[in-house]
Amino acid sequence: MGKAKKRIIYKGKNEQFTSLSRSEAVKNVVKLLELGDKEAYSLITLFGLSPEEVLEAGASYEVVKGMENIFK
Repeated sequence: MGKAKKRIIYKGKNEQFTSLSRSEAVKNVVKLLELGDKEAYSLITLFGLSPEEVLEAGASYEVVKGMENIFK
């Protein structure tokens, strides 16, 4: 793989969220939790989201309770 292709792939991986507000982050976390994506963990820790915020946005109680150690 050439240098240019490596740069394009790297740029695509790291520039997924260029500007993200807190409310958009909560919505994205709920979507990612439904899919079981591990990216949700990084958004939770990055924004310091609380379980109440995620529950109010529509996440299931079981998923949030299972991730209790991440929210602390």
